Amino acid sequence: MLTFLVAANSLDTPLVARAVDVLRDRGVVAYPTDTFYGLAVDPRSPEATAKLCRVKRRSPSTAIPLIAASIDQVARVATCSPAEMRLAERFWPGPLTLVMPARPGLASAILAGGATVAVRVPAHPIARALASEFGFCITSTSANESGEPPAVSADDVVSAVGERIDLLLDAGPTPGGPPSTVVEMTADGPRLIRAGAVPWERVLESLE
Repeated sequence: MLTFLVAANSLDTPLVARAVDVLRDRGVVAYPTDTFYGLAVDPRSPEATAKLCRVKRRSPSTAIPLIAASIDQVARVATCSPAEMRLAERFWPGPLTLVMPARPGLASAILAGGATVAVRVPAHPIARALASEFGFCITSTSANESGEPPAVSADDVVSAVGERIDLLLDAGPTPGGPPSTVVEMTADGPRLIRAGAVPWERVLESLE
């Protein structure tokens, strides 16, 4: 595993480019987000997503969330309704994940047999830069074994999965705290799938 030190508030383009090379070679990259450290692979690659499941010791029956650099990039993997766009414009970049109908092209492990994909735009410059330089959404599952506490620091990543990933972008500790709030718009209105950093009341107020 390679480890690169990057400043959390500035972008080191050569190091991000190295991480992108790993993703394009179907490797696994650990990187910081606005909540915890995440694990990135190319969500279009069956080989890469299978490797991600092995790294996390995670069942392929569990869907894998994504992050994007922008709303425009989200639109490449999901179909956004007007209500979802309102939430995106209100809370992105930030810790709100939206579950939306998936567009074709994602590996089956991302959807876990379903027809929806969970995606958000994070409020961390390195996470967004990685997705931007890659040119497509990347996975954002937490950098830990399934069922274990999420990784707040690079040391946590190394302890949890360091021997099984290809590259780590170390930007110091992440904020931690609650995970992203996960919301799905249904025919009956918004549904809270997971409570998190964005209070449910704020989500409902934004849709009024």
